[in-house]
Amino acid sequence: MEKVNHTVTEFILMGFTTDPVMQVLLFALFLLTYCITVMGNITLIMLICTDSRLYTAMYFFIGNLSFLDLWYSTVYTPKIMLTCVSEDKSISFAGCLAQFFFSAGLACSECYLLATMAYDRYIAISKPLLYTQAMSPRLSSYLVAASYAGGFTSSIILTSETFTLTFCGDNVIDDFFCDLLPLVKLACDVKDSYQVVLYFLLATNVITPTVLILASYLFIIAAILRIHSTQGRLKAFSTCGSHLTAVTLYYGSILFIYSRPSTSYSLERDKIVSVFCTVAMPMLNPIIYSFRNKDVRDALKKMQYLI
Repeated sequence: MEKVNHTVTEFILMGFTTDPVMQVLLFALFLLTYCITVMGNITLIMLICTDSRLYTAMYFFIGNLSFLDLWYSTVYTPKIMLTCVSEDKSISFAGCLAQFFFSAGLACSECYLLATMAYDRYIAISKPLLYTQAMSPRLSSYLVAASYAGGFTSSIILTSETFTLTFCGDNVIDDFFCDLLPLVKLACDVKDSYQVVLYFLLATNVITPTVLILASYLFIIAAILRIHSTQGRLKAFSTCGSHLTAVTLYYGSILFIYSRPSTSYSLERDKIVSVFCTVAMPMLNPIIYSFRNKDVRDALKKMQYLI
């Protein structure tokens, strides 16, 4: 007899390995990564909130990106570390649903926020004298609020559609968290309507922001080419370097996992990419946006002096 989803009380997370030595090493690695992530993002948020030189739209968006990364990492990493050192690999149905909902909402919100940041860079380069007026605090707040609203609205749709699927047979998730693809593999009957919802959400949350980012950078390149001096061009392009790096890493990993044909899925290979997207990226973003940024470095030195 088929087991419908309301009879599934828990899932089993397989994680990465059953080797006890490797599990301890992985626990230490994830713990170190999580500590760096928390300290880096909290420090960057504090700098942006306390230093008046960082009261601009660009740093407002970076601060919200750090907030998303801090929350995003917390959704995954503590459970991953617990799975590494505990014999109990289970996660309750409600816990799996909550992890899925928040991870999807945060991931989709970050997609929209990165697109917003691309538009912000376009305004900064094409209209530098009018940047403060064009990217006013009110507009910046609306754009961030729209990013969160779009992300979590999509998450509500995706979570409700996924967790009303019929799960039957094995409840073992061959991954380290409740992700979309492993859950779909446990479903015994995935209808065409569900596939339509997935494609729609992929288009609205990944492809559309990607197109907006590419369009913004085409306009940015055109604006840079209108700058006569080589030094001015290099300075203008350097303001986009951090954002372009973050976008390439984040969207590259998402598109690699979720936009390929189902016949090419490999859970073992995708686990590695998922770890990079969910654990490493939240740690890297503060590094990308701070160490290459003179204003942030100066604010950090000022904070260290006051302490």
